Amino acid sequence: MTRAGPVGELIAKTPDWRGAMLAKLRKIVHDADPEIAEDVKWKRPSNPLGSAVWSHDGMVCVGIILKERVRLSFSAGSSLPDPKKLFNAQLLGKSRAIDVSQNEKLDEQALKAIVKAAVGHNLAKTPPAKTRGRSRSTK
Repeated sequence: MTRAGPVGELIAKTPDWRGAMLAKLRKIVHDADPEIAEDVKWKRPSNPLGSAVWSHDGMVCVGIILKERVRLSFSAGSSLPDPKKLFNAQLLGKSRAIDVSQNEKLDEQALKAIVKAAVGHNLAKTPPAKTRGRSRSTK
């Protein structure tokens, strides 16, 4: 499936292997959570195209095109299970990232599991909707 929108434009403006890799990561993210929303954020002179951002009740992950790799960063990565040891960057603090180099093979099932866990993490911290109680006046 071809998706339009800002992330599609970001991929189209990166015609080398990095754009193809971001497209592959995008497909994996959407396969893991069909309800996920996407946008491009953080455009600046050093990164005029910005970064792909996927969210579901909060940010899930960010796709960043770097000079020699593509990074998928999870802001709550330290709270997510990673039994296949995919996280290989940003290993200090709360965030974790997966850097993918050219011709690197991805463990798609393990990556889908991380995305699903990140969505679950967001959903678990979403406060329940408040119910409005009717105030009764006593006269």
